[in-house]
Amino acid sequence: QVQLVESGGGLVQAGGSLRLSCAASGRTFSTYDMSWFRQAPGKEREFVAAISWSDVNTYYADSVKGRFTISRDNAKNTVYLQMNSLKPEDTAVYYCAAKRAFTGSYYYAQNYDYWGQGTQVTVSS
Repeated sequence: QVQLVESGGGLVQAGGSLRLSCAASGRTFSTYDMSWFRQAPGKEREFVAAISWSDVNTYYADSVKGRFTISRDNAKNTVYLQMNSLKPEDTAVYYCAAKRAFTGSYYYAQNYDYWGQGTQVTVSS
C-alpha cells in the first residue's frame, strides 16, 4: 500500500512559478513510476508529466513541455513538479499518481494504482 500526499499548490500570477511536492509512504517508492495529472473544472483528468522508477526517463504532455520539470528523490520518497511560466490554462487540481514499474503506459490514468488527494493550482491573468 502506498499513500501519496501532495503539497505546494496555490494562487500565482501568469508567468510565475510553483513547485509541487508529493510525499509517498512505504518502503517500495523506488519501484514505482510516478506521474502528475491534472483536472480542470468540467474537463477530464489529463496527463501532465511522468518519471520512471529508475529516474532515467521523463515524459511530458505537449502543453507543458519546456515549462514543467518532473523529478524525484528516492531517498526522501518524494516526487516534484517544478512549474515555470505558468498560464491561466494551467489552472486545475493537480494529482500525484503511482504505478508499479513495467505495468502499462504512463499516459493513461487507469494504469495507476495509487492517487493523492490533489492540490489546487490557480493561475490568474
